[in-house]
Amino acid sequence: MHTKRIAVGYGKENKWLSTPNPGKHKRNESIPLILVVRDILGYADTGREAKKIIHEGMVSVDKKTQRDHKYSVGLMDVIEIPKLKKHFRVVPSKKGPVLKEIDADESKIKLCRIMDKHKVKEGKIQYVMHDGGSMLSDKDEYKTTDTLVITLPERKVQEGIKFEKGNIALVVKGRHSGRSGKIKDILPGTATRKSITALEDIQTLTNYSFVIGNEKPLIKI
Repeated sequence: MHTKRIAVGYGKENKWLSTPNPGKHKRNESIPLILVVRDILGYADTGREAKKIIHEGMVSVDKKTQRDHKYSVGLMDVIEIPKLKKHFRVVPSKKGPVLKEIDADESKIKLCRIMDKHKVKEGKIQYVMHDGGSMLSDKDEYKTTDTLVITLPERKVQEGIKFEKGNIALVVKGRHSGRSGKIKDILPGTATRKSITALEDIQTLTNYSFVIGNEKPLIKI
């Protein structure tokens, strides 16, 4: 599918002229890889050059080579250019998803927010992540909104971070997107109101909050 320029229009939200293929992230919350290489990182002057770089396997996402120039990348994905020894993470900002350069050690982990969980065969618990992935566990020790720290590319759980008062959270949607702070309070939702989380001097929907550390953030933001 191709997005024509006339369909882009004007508005507050980012609009990409190249439409990302369906993938692990929602279309309106992801960026096609060709634009990452050409427009964001500036490693190519034209779409043709960017496609060549990607098709030749010079770009990896979450430690796996991606050759599809319309592959969608989104929140917390780790993008690398191995030949240049460059590592980046997709993080939120007021203007939409942006790339933050990180070091080689940090590129080995990814934070995944638990969106859903349910019991499967043999009594195991399946955790469904924000990036479309899932994890199986023998223990029911985490709840939705908690975060799992996973290793890349193995996707093994290194540790978990509870969504609770005192921990550090990052706002990933809404007008406060990109801001972070210590969780001061969590107001439960009701039949008429969604759950609210207070971070330092701001309030946002709990669904917009992504816990990223205990005493301090585990990632560069």
